[in-house]
Amino acid sequence: MVAAGTALGFGELVASLGSSLPSLVAGVGGWLIDRSPGDVTRSAIDALGTANKPVLLTAIVVVSLVVGGALGRRSVQTPAVGLVGFAGFGMLGAAAASGEVAATAAGSLTVAVAAAGVGIATLWLLLTAGDGRIPLGANQIESPTDPHASRRSFLGFAGAATAFAGLTASGAGVVAGRSPAEVAREAVELPTPTSTIPLADASFADIDGLAPLYTPNDSFFRIDTALRVPQVEPDRWSLTIDGLVERTLTFTFDELSAMSLVETDVTLACVSNRVGGDLVGNARWLGVPLTDLLDRAGIAPEAEQVVGRSVDGFTAGFPLAALDDGRPALVAIGMNGEPLPLRHGFPARLVVSGLYGYVSATKWLESIELRTWDGFDGYWIPRGWSKEGPVHTQTRIDVPADGSQVAAGPVAVAGVAWAPSRGIDRVEVRVDDGPWVDAELSDPIGDHAWRQWLHRWEATPGSHEIRVRSTDGTGEVQTAEEQPPAPSGATGRHHIRVEVA
Repeated sequence: MVAAGTALGFGELVASLGSSLPSLVAGVGGWLIDRSPGDVTRSAIDALGTANKPVLLTAIVVVSLVVGGALGRRSVQTPAVGLVGFAGFGMLGAAAASGEVAATAAGSLTVAVAAAGVGIATLWLLLTAGDGRIPLGANQIESPTDPHASRRSFLGFAGAATAFAGLTASGAGVVAGRSPAEVAREAVELPTPTSTIPLADASFADIDGLAPLYTPNDSFFRIDTALRVPQVEPDRWSLTIDGLVERTLTFTFDELSAMSLVETDVTLACVSNRVGGDLVGNARWLGVPLTDLLDRAGIAPEAEQVVGRSVDGFTAGFPLAALDDGRPALVAIGMNGEPLPLRHGFPARLVVSGLYGYVSATKWLESIELRTWDGFDGYWIPRGWSKEGPVHTQTRIDVPADGSQVAAGPVAVAGVAWAPSRGIDRVEVRVDDGPWVDAELSDPIGDHAWRQWLHRWEATPGSHEIRVRSTDGTGEVQTAEEQPPAPSGATGRHHIRVEVA
């Protein structure tokens, strides 16, 4: 186990030295994600939310240590088992990691050889600690002259090797420092948009715990398949538009930035978001209208689907007809007044109002392809999700928290409601079996962004259930029918229970 930990730690250190040197742990994780059944992935996101990636990486490390322990036990009797085992696992890691963004076969092999080499060396030294020779049997671990000498030597070396593993693993991030992509992002100056709208004022800014109108970038949810955030430098990036078009076009980041950019507020939601969940956020996006780019390329008559492709191979497709109603659909380069954060798709991503991210919001965008509807399925479709992903009308109670205790008297019941591309016209609150009562709404910031709402409740002692529902801009009331996130998004009305003292 110590030797395995040393190999993993040193491998991460080597991987931090260059963009073509992939992490073996992340590579194996990515390989597992791509090959996991859809229901397994859905269950992981549903249970863990944004923590699914750290949990997966931790599980890979734990399993690796357990395998290392098994190899160590066998190696006491047959040292060759451990040596061959480390070499084999190193090659498997290299094969898995070679699919990482920017990784090369040579880079993957370099990391694997370095990690396996250190693991093998550590195992060799641990097996021979105290007596200077490869043991042929378990009884030869002890020194014939001092029965405790080899144990002390073993424990001392094992402790040093464990410390080395921890230092190399933690030092990987220090050695890597800021990536060239991070440095390049900081140097980007966003152009002034040709079209924008005034920033809205928060109507209920004094309500503690209520989600803000604009979700801060560092708090915006992130659900994607990338275990390591792709590091894309804008001067090496380009966007290709091809497929069922009259002409294939390619744009550099500078060319895209020089076009007529628009700024608009759009709420994005993950299809895995449960009723009342937090896998949703609202931001102000800056970018080029997608229709402008497609018009330049010329749309072929048979085109029915817009497919976004990421630098890491992820794909998402949505109906071309969704662009006919004038909804915001951008190749975005800015988010809340700054260049896209790396974790949210720098240098460019797709943002389409009214569609769940799994069919539209391709991050680290590399190409846009026009296809027929039946001629292509995006990443999540074969894994059991619906091919069309319209966002359902949803209303969330942010305060008070479910299960909390409040004092009798005036209580602020508040939250957010969203129906991107349709807007929110009305929010109603119901306490226990009482009537539905209209809540106050924040000033609208467009049909594509969420609205805050507030109900001033005169709370009476006892246990109470509070429910909410919204009416969208078309006049349709949010459904009470409950369905889980899979395969087309959760429905139902959020409700909480509070105790009034």
